[in-house]
Amino acid sequence: MSNLNSSTEGCAGPGRFTTTHWSLVLEAADPQAPGSMEAFARLYQDYWFPLYAYVRRRGRGPEQAQDLTQDFFAQLLEGHRLAGLDRTSGRFRSFLLTSLQNFLANDWDRMSAQKRGGGRPALSLDEVNAEARFVADPSVESPEAAFERHWAHEVISNAVRALEWEVEAAGKGSLLNAARPYLQGDRTDRTYSEVAEKLGMSEGAFKVAVHRLRRRLVELLRQEIARTVNDPAEVDDEWQNLMAIVSRTGGNLG
Repeated sequence: MSNLNSSTEGCAGPGRFTTTHWSLVLEAADPQAPGSMEAFARLYQDYWFPLYAYVRRRGRGPEQAQDLTQDFFAQLLEGHRLAGLDRTSGRFRSFLLTSLQNFLANDWDRMSAQKRGGGRPALSLDEVNAEARFVADPSVESPEAAFERHWAHEVISNAVRALEWEVEAAGKGSLLNAARPYLQGDRTDRTYSEVAEKLGMSEGAFKVAVHRLRRRLVELLRQEIARTVNDPAEVDDEWQNLMAIVSRTGGNLG
């Protein structure tokens, strides 16, 4: 992934910022908004595991980490919690991690004494798989570094899923499956000509197809990054942050 070229056209235009994670928070916090539940679901899907893993790395057990993470989300979206939002940095993940740290500091004892679930409606999540994913992660990095890594994983996963949807919709799923190892820096022993022959393509045509898929994946990645900042000017900085995380982890984002 670190070999992807970040030079794309038109992927940071004004229209890309109409559904940033900042705007999703405000929409999700308004129960009267038509897209409130959908906005909440998207935020929950994108950030639940990185936040859960952070709480687990702070020494809490699986059940308490689930409770704390769920209650944090629920309270985050209560109107009075949003009154003092600090959007000056523009980076939603930084705001979210700081908010979680404050929540843990202020509500730790209260949450520990509460009945499991905090009296709030249970939110749909895959607790078993999340914990299995956490346990399978051998990293000994700090909770903050792990949060960054899991954030990067979610950003990349969302972009890859979007690419898969587009390619499948175009009826070219087999091409993507064959090209997948080449999208992250030619991580395969198979030559272009070998793969192209199996697809019934010339080597040159296959190389062009791989190049286009790489370019589209970069565009989708930048679109995902754009959703996490408040200012289009910050996309390039966040792109560099993402690439630094990928390089640091050797592509093992967990």
